[in-house]
Amino acid sequence: MKVLKTIATALAVGVFALGASAFAQDKGTIGVSMPTKSSARWIADGDNMVKALTEKGYGVDLQYAEDDIPNQLAQIENMITKGVKVLVIAAIDGTTLSNALENAAASDIKVVAYDRLIRDSGNVDYYTTFDNFQVGVIQASSIEDKLDLKSGAGPFNIELFGGSPDDNNAFFFYNGAMSVLQPYIDSGKLVVQSGQMGMDKVGTLRWDGAVAQARMDNLLSAYYTDKRVDAVLSPYDGLSIGILSSLKGVGYGSGDMAMPVVTGQDAEVPSIKSILAGEQTSTVFKDTRELAKVTAALIDQVLSGGEPEINDTSTYDNGVKVVPSYLLKPVSVDASNWEEVLIGSGYYEASQFE
Repeated sequence: MKVLKTIATALAVGVFALGASAFAQDKGTIGVSMPTKSSARWIADGDNMVKALTEKGYGVDLQYAEDDIPNQLAQIENMITKGVKVLVIAAIDGTTLSNALENAAASDIKVVAYDRLIRDSGNVDYYTTFDNFQVGVIQASSIEDKLDLKSGAGPFNIELFGGSPDDNNAFFFYNGAMSVLQPYIDSGKLVVQSGQMGMDKVGTLRWDGAVAQARMDNLLSAYYTDKRVDAVLSPYDGLSIGILSSLKGVGYGSGDMAMPVVTGQDAEVPSIKSILAGEQTSTVFKDTRELAKVTAALIDQVLSGGEPEINDTSTYDNGVKVVPSYLLKPVSVDASNWEEVLIGSGYYEASQFE
């Protein structure tokens, strides 16, 4: 009954969204499936996709699945039934969509994986994202710089956090970071006191900040009662907030206990405020306005019979095929440049940080 109710709700919401946004558009409707509204980042992505596509004359059926895999599948199937021209999918779990994408292909509907690679399907036509390996490099470089590791400083204690194991990007973030950190770990300049390394040990399902906080609590009580944490690799701001809460709970950031270096990603408002407060060290900004523009342009090129602009044809193997991709550049943000990057570009208003 719960599944039927979920599907019925998805259908009803989908019909409303289509009717509301497709009116007066003459080039057809694009289905946009986003994972959740629990992250400000995905709300911005949805808004930016609607803006970019409507400016090109398309209607948009935008759906959020609230991290419920059956809900996302039902929403996508509904979009296929309604005859969308293209599906843009930011998958909750990139391994669960094969059957739905077979149905899309049978209806001659092109599929664009949006920022999260869809795996194990030959019916993924394009992938638009950021250079996710470079995201990890940027995060680890922040730790490298703040701890002055290049000069030979150390040893320092570090703990590692990964993203959700069902999100292909999480492995790129982790591998990119480890390309910088592993040599320091091998030389003893960085020490993982818990010994927990590898995505099978450090992954955080659904990017859940509460899960990250609980794990950090456990690490502190098990390995750091008489030692100091000097750095924490966190791949996402939502995890960073939970990690910082755990650290503050045992006294870091007060008295003579300086806060460790803590990284992040997505430049979410609470984390920028945390950076300004001297808690989180840095984050990685990915301008989703540009990602939406690139995706909308690619769709328009495909539907008009042209060749879409692609800048990577080798990196993203989804297990069945190498998916033609367009990669955007991420940007490191900390207390020294946040205003220039985030306010100067118009991504945020200065009043949001007053």
